Amino acid sequence: MKTSRRSFLQKTSRNSLALLSTGGLTAQSILDTKTSGINEPASKASVIKPDHVVRSLPENMVWGYFGADVPPAYKVKDGDVVEIQTVNPSGVSRTNPEEFYTKNNLPLDQHAQEVIAILKNVKPEPSGIRGHMLTGPVYIDGAQPGDSLEIRILDLTFPAGFGVNSVWPGGGGIPDEVKTRETFVYRYDAKRKMALLKEGLEIPLKPFMGVMALSPPPDMGRQSSIPPNFFGGNLDIKHLVKGTTLHLPVSVPGGLFTTGDGHGAQGNGEVSGVAIETAINLTVKFIVHKGKALKQPRAETPTHFIAVGLDKDLNKAMKNALSEACAFIKDELGFTFNEALSIASTGVDFEVSQVVDQTLGVHAMIPKSIFTKKKFEYWT
Repeated sequence: MKTSRRSFLQKTSRNSLALLSTGGLTAQSILDTKTSGINEPASKASVIKPDHVVRSLPENMVWGYFGADVPPAYKVKDGDVVEIQTVNPSGVSRTNPEEFYTKNNLPLDQHAQEVIAILKNVKPEPSGIRGHMLTGPVYIDGAQPGDSLEIRILDLTFPAGFGVNSVWPGGGGIPDEVKTRETFVYRYDAKRKMALLKEGLEIPLKPFMGVMALSPPPDMGRQSSIPPNFFGGNLDIKHLVKGTTLHLPVSVPGGLFTTGDGHGAQGNGEVSGVAIETAINLTVKFIVHKGKALKQPRAETPTHFIAVGLDKDLNKAMKNALSEACAFIKDELGFTFNEALSIASTGVDFEVSQVVDQTLGVHAMIPKSIFTKKKFEYWT
């Protein structure tokens, strides 16, 4: 892609924002539907009692990169439950962040003030690496290179009642066809769990984190959060909702887990270049698996195993996803390679995660139900 998804966000900080036409739905009428959990921290809205809360404060933020040399913002133990608060300043100008809220009739509440403080105080990476506004890293005691980290997603809640999507020339899946830049504010109906753009359009809210990563190995240096990689990052897999699990390979002591880029909803492909970009408070349980080495991220839901393929070429990303799916069916479920390939062809769905993050993603959805002689225990 000629223009990365986050280079657009840098450009919007130097340009006026497009006003939203809600087609008869006023901002106040939608925000009045708020209920507990959509505009409160997860620690208040959820029955889950975290062992630790990592707040979205400037000192806990990293702007756009991962690295083994990034000092941890917080240290936790293997097995701890951790609430990690994140922000998503999509469409908000660094030079005049208040303008976004006033133009779009959004409250300058506590969360907005946190976003403003972060934009004014968190510095970009000195070498020029750019990416998402992230919370972390979190050091997990006991995690060492050669292990894997299980990340159980216990809860995802909204600290603000809206999200932002954008289109811009040179971005997304059809970059040459977009002629003008426009920013859209989706306002949340918490009671019905819908995102509303204008009269007659409702997008079901299905929140997930676009970015969940461990640190790359030291010899890779600092890496931008825009392209996903074997250590996780900007996977943008829409199925990683509450009640699902992500497994990542550990490359450095403590793992150094970092997250951000919350999404209120996203279609497979993320074809405009961004989803409904939104702040999310993520509650997870970290579990270290000693000596369980992984080559690529893996995930699990109550109904599926998920294998991941990544590459700058979408065809190669598809082949990588197929190889990972076959390896999983063979090594973890006890089939031959040829049997695994046959199963992948007849019973597994391959979906495009995203086509807009420089390194593209395909994920394989392996249904547990087709393995009728096996019983899969799961934590939910």
